[in-house]
Amino acid sequence: MVPLLPMAYVIVSPCVTVKDASCVEVCPVDCIHSDDAANMYFIDPDECIDCGACVDPCPVDAIFPEDEVPEKEREYIKINADYFKNRQ
Repeated sequence: MVPLLPMAYVIVSPCVTVKDASCVEVCPVDCIHSDDAANMYFIDPDECIDCGACVDPCPVDAIFPEDEVPEKEREYIKINADYFKNRQ
């Protein structure tokens, strides 16, 4: 049997251009990042511990567990992961 890995949380389109840092302030493992060129925040899927601390502080309800991302927002799973691949 393959061990289950924790699912990361994902930030989706409501964050685009809002870029509120409330989620960053409460993340216990500092896995939410952005930069001046990005128009939103991203959650590092390799660092996220699936604690959910970031969900309630988000003022635009843009954060979901990976397996609960709405169908129309599923592209953001890859967008979040790609942001960290491109930073290496």
